[in-house]
Amino acid sequence: MVKEKEVQQAYEVAKSRYAELGVDTEQAIHRLQTVSLSINCWQGDDVSGFLNPNGELTGGIGVSGHYPGKARTPDELTADLHEGLSLIPGTHKVQLHTIYAVADHKKELNEVGPDDFKYWVDWAKQEGVGLDMNPTFFSHPMVKHNFTLASPDEAVRRYWIEVGKRSREIANYFGESLGQQAINNFWIPDGFKDNPIDKVDPRRRLLNSLDEIFTKKFDEKNTIESVEGKLFGTGIESYTVGSHLFYNNYAISRHKLWTIDVGHWHPTEDVSDKFSSFLLFGKGLMLHVSRPVRWDSDHVVIMDDALMRITRTLVRDNELARTNIGLDFFDATINRISGWVVSARATQKALLQAMLAPIDDLKKAELNFDFTQRLAETEELKSYPFGAVWDEFCLRNNVPVGLDWLKPIRKYEQEVLFKRS
Repeated sequence: MVKEKEVQQAYEVAKSRYAELGVDTEQAIHRLQTVSLSINCWQGDDVSGFLNPNGELTGGIGVSGHYPGKARTPDELTADLHEGLSLIPGTHKVQLHTIYAVADHKKELNEVGPDDFKYWVDWAKQEGVGLDMNPTFFSHPMVKHNFTLASPDEAVRRYWIEVGKRSREIANYFGESLGQQAINNFWIPDGFKDNPIDKVDPRRRLLNSLDEIFTKKFDEKNTIESVEGKLFGTGIESYTVGSHLFYNNYAISRHKLWTIDVGHWHPTEDVSDKFSSFLLFGKGLMLHVSRPVRWDSDHVVIMDDALMRITRTLVRDNELARTNIGLDFFDATINRISGWVVSARATQKALLQAMLAPIDDLKKAELNFDFTQRLAETEELKSYPFGAVWDEFCLRNNVPVGLDWLKPIRKYEQEVLFKRS
């Protein structure tokens, strides 16, 4: 058990060390407190949802592992989320999908509306969190030949256009009810496994479908849309209709947010380099922070170099206000709640370390071509005691410090998760 006095003593030492560089640790703590992450609910139930929980996952999505304790009902999933959120410092949001509707009778995806998410809004009010939305365009018989909004079959397009329209009503309901903007993220799995003859018409159909979905105007204080591209997916290796460039252009021309999912790019590609290029022209970003070990493998987020590059860029370029940070992964080989806690805390740690730097001084050195100072300081900062500042941040938020967060999870595991059949 970490002792409070020892944490505070270590923090005072760290505070003094950083002050020597002109860094105010109190200011960094305050800034981190304002950052709200969007936690992905689907980690808790292996992307099953409640509309058809026994259905087969499609659309390039696959969950590995059979760790006991998967949430099977709305009450189980919200109880698990409560446990996870209680171990993450700060106030956050929870991302939902259409499949997480809690309906009083069996419904199709294109029939789900705001009333079917009253359960979640009531829970969010009690929990003190916001909600974000994602229309579900996968794992359904109406995904015909790997196509939804870009399908040449008008009946298929009409079905999915209605799903998209209803998701916007749901997201607006979230915003109105909870008093904070709900991001509604659009991703579709459309494409071809082999080389297509026609590359433009599918994208024209997608363009028209999206434009129809977004015709109705909603107050942006309640909700705003983001659009998410992908290089390729399982079953659409040769051609993805909703490519990165398509959605980049769509977001700029339609005044939407552009979603960058870290797992949708090559694992060696630095996605953080795209932020400044887009934000000079675009409205804002939605991030899906994941860890692509072998492409879009959606591993639990850890504090690796890729995450550090992302958070450093957001902090150094002062773009946190225009960037929404969501988590996106699913891992059933481990305790599912631990995935939320590890990922959220890793993201917060990376943000904090980025904030604990003399950014203005470093920019000034760079502007004067003093690359020696830039290199020396950024390298030394890697071994500065940011962990002591993180522990203090956890202490002030009344969450466990260090590895102490694992103890309540193990207890919950024995008393709750392992008793689920």
